[in-house]
Amino acid sequence: MGQVTATAEKTVEASPQRVLEVLGDYDGVRARTLTGHFSEYEVRKGGKGDGTVVHWKPAATGKRVRDCLMSVSVPDAATLVERDANSSMVTTWTVSPAGDGARVRVTTTWSGASGVGGFFERTFAPRGLQRVYDEQLAKIASELAG
Repeated sequence: MGQVTATAEKTVEASPQRVLEVLGDYDGVRARTLTGHFSEYEVRKGGKGDGTVVHWKPAATGKRVRDCLMSVSVPDAATLVERDANSSMVTTWTVSPAGDGARVRVTTTWSGASGVGGFFERTFAPRGLQRVYDEQLAKIASELAG
């Protein structure tokens, strides 16, 4: 097994603090900015930032659907981390200043399969997930602009 990593980033027209507020708003903004790749979205605890627990089923492809129960932590003023209780998946949202706005970077890692299946997972899954995140980041940027 090897670690699989998918990353996407976008510069948005909002302060880093405002971006982190939006990313941590699981009751509102995050639900609105999920793409069609996510189903069964439900906030199970909290709803705003640290301590939130949220359930969703992402499907980067039509064949592979994960059942995720994400626990949210905010370890510092620039980072939001989502850890899946059902797998090794960890998604880290990092926000940094970029000119008059903010650069948002999302990185997801997980322990991939072994063998031939693992090879294909490490080769293709990051690109598929990056496309999902590119779409989600565009929706977040639109939300921030509106």
